[in-house]
Amino acid sequence: MVRSGWKESGIRMRRVRVLSSVSALLVCGMAFGQDGSAPVFRSDVRLVRILATVKDQGGAPVGSLEKHNFEIRDNGALQSIAVFERQTEQPLSIAILIDDSGSTANDLKYETDSVTRFVRAVMRSGNPLDAVALFSFNWQVVQETGFTRDAAQVDRRLRQLQGEAGTSMYDAILLASHELDRRQGRKVFVVVTDGGDTLSKTSFQAAAEAAQMTDAVIFPVLVMPITNNAGRNAGGENALTTLAQRTGGHVFQPTIGAEMDRAFDGILRDLRTQYLLGFYPKDVPLSADRFHTLTLTATGAGVDPSWKVQARSGYYGEAVSAASPKGNQSESVDVTPADETVRSKRPPAKQTKQTSGKGSQ
Repeated sequence: MVRSGWKESGIRMRRVRVLSSVSALLVCGMAFGQDGSAPVFRSDVRLVRILATVKDQGGAPVGSLEKHNFEIRDNGALQSIAVFERQTEQPLSIAILIDDSGSTANDLKYETDSVTRFVRAVMRSGNPLDAVALFSFNWQVVQETGFTRDAAQVDRRLRQLQGEAGTSMYDAILLASHELDRRQGRKVFVVVTDGGDTLSKTSFQAAAEAAQMTDAVIFPVLVMPITNNAGRNAGGENALTTLAQRTGGHVFQPTIGAEMDRAFDGILRDLRTQYLLGFYPKDVPLSADRFHTLTLTATGAGVDPSWKVQARSGYYGEAVSAASPKGNQSESVDVTPADETVRSKRPPAKQTKQTSGKGSQ
């Protein structure tokens, strides 16, 4: 078990080396013409992966499309599809992030019951290399397990959680992104929470960028014990919706009990009917923004215009030189400096999370 919090024993968050990691993957050329003004097109050798789900008007997955039924555009430029798998069975690495802040105390047992059933369902079907890792987050982020197929181990950790203090969701996404980045195959976040972030040192932009850099899909499970507008965390809902849309996931908004089980069933169904597409960017027009906009559409004979394609909205790639005229640049990334322990606000002594009885994994 690994912790990130105010304690000196907490793990040290690594810098998200966005620019250096991208530079290592890209083949760089001249960004401007000789007059230093007009951007040129580039080709790079990085395979860009897209996990996609297609659903009909009723929300049922459509799993019968072929390679020629898809069209990919990178910053508007049509791309050639180099990799295509229908209902891909590439191994899944699922990072389950569960909110155990004070506001979840009353419903935490029901949430953990549903998570346990979901983990067992993942292990029963699919690729034998599928694995899950459990993270909890309140005033601190705790990696409860490494990636494992041992559902009983995950269940034991879930039973030890107690709702307390505030919410460090963005810190949790950043930490889990580092762990997912080491994995091969498909990468997924399942974020179980009842609201927005209150304590993270990490910004929303940094968390979103870290998730996108690791090619992960985010499925937020936004537990909705409050169904009327009064008392709802609209900001938190909007942030989770944006995270899902940017990565190709979908927000589920169940109440506890049977609805939550159906939400996890929906996630599993999406994961089992995903398409995997990949392309090598070619002749992509560059700007000062290193975020490339992706559009994936279903087209051709047999495709219903009402069908909806869920896929990532873009990726971080090459941009023109910083010396170029300013364009629509992404918000600056707020990352934790190297070798600095993330420290959220320390809760009152009576709320401090007890660590006795939890050994390291």
